[in-house]
Amino acid sequence: MDRAHRLPVAIVAGLHCDARKEVVEHLLRSVPGSAALHHDLTAAPDRTVLRTVRDASGVLSQAKTQLVNDCACCALREDLVPELERLADGGTARLAVVELWDSVEPKAMAEVIAACGGDRLLVTSVITAVDPALVLPYLGNGDDLAEVGLAAAPTDGRTVGDTWARQLEYAPVLAVVDSADADEEDRALLAQLHPTARRVPARSPELVGAALAGFDVEATAAAQHPACALLPQDADEAGVTTFVWHRRRPFHPERLYDALEDLCCAAARSRGRFWLADRPDTLLAWDAAGGALCVESAGPWLASLPDAAWEMVPPVRRAAAALDWHPDHGDCCQHLVFTSPGLDRDGLERLLDSCLLTDAEYASGREAWKQLPAAFDALLDAA
Repeated sequence: MDRAHRLPVAIVAGLHCDARKEVVEHLLRSVPGSAALHHDLTAAPDRTVLRTVRDASGVLSQAKTQLVNDCACCALREDLVPELERLADGGTARLAVVELWDSVEPKAMAEVIAACGGDRLLVTSVITAVDPALVLPYLGNGDDLAEVGLAAAPTDGRTVGDTWARQLEYAPVLAVVDSADADEEDRALLAQLHPTARRVPARSPELVGAALAGFDVEATAAAQHPACALLPQDADEAGVTTFVWHRRRPFHPERLYDALEDLCCAAARSRGRFWLADRPDTLLAWDAAGGALCVESAGPWLASLPDAAWEMVPPVRRAAAALDWHPDHGDCCQHLVFTSPGLDRDGLERLLDSCLLTDAEYASGREAWKQLPAAFDALLDAA
């Protein structure tokens, strides 16, 4: 079956439940022959998942499926593709709308459908539904998903804030509902958090076009990698500021570690890549929302790899490194982006700069850097 005859699949995600339902309903009403699949994970603690298939006229079928490995998302993956294939084989569906449950993130589901759908399914869009008035409250929510009944598995350690940030930033299309409670600050925050997204009204013909426009799973995944992510640029509008901090000198691990709490609380959202003097070969990813920070190793900097290994590196990463190559440090750099209403840009810049190596520390060289206190060992080992 060629591309033209595969069943188009639009994924609609988002913790903003009412907004998500509004988007799905609009697609079902606007595209004749469309059907929506939804896996409700509310009963996951009882080891079951409720699957519903419906169209614009109402529910077509409902069934319960068992959890796989005590993981609701695993059950969803096991059940989702076969159901989509049944729709495709029926020959009457023009569009399958996958409405993800609240805390399910679209990246994994898009990749599963693309990998397993073969010549029968085609992911044509990933859409996150947004109520602009709720962007900041959700982004700033540091509660564990388990605390608010939204965990997808007993071991789910995610928070509301970091889950919402990933849902928002992965999708190339944001379907924005009309909210009387939203103001210019809310809309500016949304625009600065994901400036490359296509923002469309939830109840518009434009949404239908966006749902069928096409989606590149591999390119989207590459754009999310810390080494080459398209981070927002400096911006300042309606009381919301995005501050891009870029430096070449490495961080002193102990001073940075001591400043983490202040840095995490300085902005509603911060992300990027950085390097520590005692780990000069390691690219580290920074991801913070809701006052919670995740620091992870993202592998080696390209400057640390032998020339022969460069052929195994994706072209997009090589291109990103070439654009920002330093004669002494190669692609090693500090590139952190902070977005928030009421951001203290000057204070944040002073704090970050104070965490870098001093002139004397920098001049001592790499071998001396590696002897600095390994303040991040416990944090990185835990990750």
